[in-house]
Amino acid sequence: MSDIPDWLEPLLTRLRDAEAGDFTRLPTPDDEGQRQSAVLVLFGEQPESGPDILVLQRAATMRNHAGQPAFPGGAVDPTDIDTIACALREAEEEVGLDPATVEVVATLPTLWIPVSNFLVTPVVAWWRSPHPVGPADPAEVARVERLPIRDLVDPANRLRIRHPSGWIGPAFRIHDMLVWGFTAGVVSTLLELGGWAVDWPTDRVEELPTPGAATVG
Repeated sequence: MSDIPDWLEPLLTRLRDAEAGDFTRLPTPDDEGQRQSAVLVLFGEQPESGPDILVLQRAATMRNHAGQPAFPGGAVDPTDIDTIACALREAEEEVGLDPATVEVVATLPTLWIPVSNFLVTPVVAWWRSPHPVGPADPAEVARVERLPIRDLVDPANRLRIRHPSGWIGPAFRIHDMLVWGFTAGVVSTLLELGGWAVDWPTDRVEELPTPGAATVG
């Protein structure tokens, strides 16, 4: 990992001891009926905006998770040798990412998403050779963005979102998007573990926008 930037090293050190409880209050159930899946948490860096994280917005016409934000990823296929292979394959299929341009540096604890009953393994990678990416299939992906860490940690861009179920979790209003849900929860924890987060107004709570709003979350 000789090409891993210095700013990423503190996070990788902390991730060696990370547990599921660092990311969620929900205990991960035994693998009994849950579908295995993986997402790619891709860190990059740009000269003008510094370190960033890649996210996509799902198309509003999708049957499931329409218009929602996400890391690239999806269900593990029988042809995937492991969750790393799944995350890289899905990123290639969804945003045109060349797997040869990234270096996988860690896998996070497997997390449970009750609403879809998925067990999700986030795969953390460093984008050593960035290249243009975008929606590979507009019917599935509406938008792809690289969100600068400097903007993610800006207190002006942080809030909490209340879901109609009563659940309240961290969110980010950034680049004309609202990042919330599972994606925001993982990002929020990574910002803390990386030592990048600063104090923000946790009492700023908003209701989740109605479906159809132009949000990523």
